[in-house]
Amino acid sequence: MKSILDLYELRSKDLNYTATTTIDNTTDTTLTDTDTEGPSLLGSSLRGRKGWGDRSVNHLLAAIDQARLLAERALHERRGEVEARRLELTELETRAAGLREQALEFDADPDHLLAELPSNTDEAALELAIADLARRIERLGAINLAAIDEQRELAERKTYLDAQHADLAAALETMEQAIRRMDRETRSRFKETFDKANGGFQAAFPRLFGGGEARLELLDDDLLEAGVGIVARPPGKRNSSIHLLSGGEKALTAIALVFALFELSPAPFCMLDEVDAPLDDHNVGRFCALVREMSARVQFIVITHNKTTMELAGQLTGVTMSVSRLVAVDVDEAVALASA
Repeated sequence: MKSILDLYELRSKDLNYTATTTIDNTTDTTLTDTDTEGPSLLGSSLRGRKGWGDRSVNHLLAAIDQARLLAERALHERRGEVEARRLELTELETRAAGLREQALEFDADPDHLLAELPSNTDEAALELAIADLARRIERLGAINLAAIDEQRELAERKTYLDAQHADLAAALETMEQAIRRMDRETRSRFKETFDKANGGFQAAFPRLFGGGEARLELLDDDLLEAGVGIVARPPGKRNSSIHLLSGGEKALTAIALVFALFELSPAPFCMLDEVDAPLDDHNVGRFCALVREMSARVQFIVITHNKTTMELAGQLTGVTMSVSRLVAVDVDEAVALASA
């Protein structure tokens, strides 16, 4: 715009100078001609000068109008630029106010954040990073606005469950310690009981069989899980399994084991139901001898049809065959009456 005004001023001065010079030269010429030609020539010259001056003024006015139009156009453009800059400034101020409010929502001081920015911060790089972060947030999908409250509730629930888990873990540890202590006690007592029962079984078996050998064996190293095997070899036999014994031999073996357990833990009485049924008379005599010996500590109730076993009893109780009637006989009293 300044260059146009300067051009306009220079053009005006040039036109004024040209018009003045032309009028002066024409006046001199006219005055000279007046002396020689007369008043008629002077009138013609004045009319010529007037026509030329009108054209110069018209050119000057046209130049002035053109310069004014150019100046108005330039001024309009500058005003447009100023308005654009003003709008841009307003937009930046609005954006800055929004960013400041966002920073305050997160308890951040905007001035402090600006002070922490490096002097060589690349705004374009920051915008790319922000755009990338926005895309990543968008990929996360819909935002659950109640997530914070839900997280707080879940955290409280987790704290409660952790406390319960700790109590259960402590109780489980206490229980496991008790189980281990019981296992140790059980192993110890089982081993002690097994050894005593095995010793009684080894002692009772030869007395019932008149010789031979028998023992109890553990089938596994773990005392709590191991089974118990019975090895019984009557005199003159080398059987590899108890299943190879006869019915009477199996019965005597079982009687020997039962008596060994009674020796280990005596009971007030012992009931034997037809245990002598598979035995022959010789073995029945050995069975009765062992029962007689143990009867000093244990009261035996024997259900039997064997006469030899009945002779061992001190009190007989039976039922008659013809008419079912209970009959009880005191053997010692009957012997005394018979002796009298």
